[in-house]
Amino acid sequence: MAPIPLIPLVIAALVGVHGLRSRSLSFSGAVTAFVVGFSMLAVPVRTIGVTLLVFYFIGSKATKYGKKRKVQLEDDYQEAGYRSGAQVLCNSFTGFLASGLWCIAFAPDTFPWSLVNSYTHSGSLLVEGASYKDDQWCPLDVTVSSGLSRALIFVTLGHFACCLGDTLASELGILSSRPPILITTLKTVPPGTNGGVSLGGTLASLFGGLSVGVTMFISLIIENAHCRSSWITILPSLLFWGGVAGFGGSLLDSFLGATLQRTRYSVDKKVILTGHSEATDRGRKDTVEVISGLNLLTNNQVNLLSSIGTALVVARFASTSEK
Repeated sequence: MAPIPLIPLVIAALVGVHGLRSRSLSFSGAVTAFVVGFSMLAVPVRTIGVTLLVFYFIGSKATKYGKKRKVQLEDDYQEAGYRSGAQVLCNSFTGFLASGLWCIAFAPDTFPWSLVNSYTHSGSLLVEGASYKDDQWCPLDVTVSSGLSRALIFVTLGHFACCLGDTLASELGILSSRPPILITTLKTVPPGTNGGVSLGGTLASLFGGLSVGVTMFISLIIENAHCRSSWITILPSLLFWGGVAGFGGSLLDSFLGATLQRTRYSVDKKVILTGHSEATDRGRKDTVEVISGLNLLTNNQVNLLSSIGTALVVARFASTSEK
């Protein structure tokens, strides 16, 4: 059996404990963060794990920064952004899957992904001569395995840029002095409405995507000499597609939220109802109004679908170009 990478194990454990102590994660959220974190930090391309950590810490800080405003605007808002295991998984699933596929294809002996490889015999995905040992090639090299490595790295970029962009747009956009507009009708809606967009939130989403691109660029050129020698082409592509994923992914999330996720509003209390269903509204003394959306998806499902869609689109176009 492949040796257990101790440094990723320790870092993942510290992240889980930090999440519990800071009350940014529930117990299930901390356990999920540990499993996902360890699996992604163990991937030989360290930029994946570094990007995960940057996403976690920036996202947690943004959530705490906007919590006082959200407590005022959302009924039953969870203090300090108390994220559950389901929320952690929905905000990491696409990147987690892409990093696992990359490891199985190019570093099949890496624990814990070696366990998957031993049971599924998926090592057949490995292209002869493409094994990632001693940093013999840059993970963004379009010629490696017909661009498979590059595509999977851009999936992780698209995923984290989308998720961080949406997190910053949601947590910081709500602080705007002007009310947001609904993305589908362009009409003013109460702050906290699913699908509501604002200038501040949109700029925050772009910043989030660019932050992911910068993080991946810096970590790649530090860890890999071949990437370092090609930095002049790597930097524009990571910044461009990071910005696209942050900005576009946030808009996609808003569109799905406005159309497929119901937003209910207490007219008397002037708060968004987040912790109740329509069935529990019977007997309420305040007036409840449906602002937008069909009651088809939850917030976690919207986040999952938008991150998957954004990551796949970015990988499709970025994996075959140098920009």
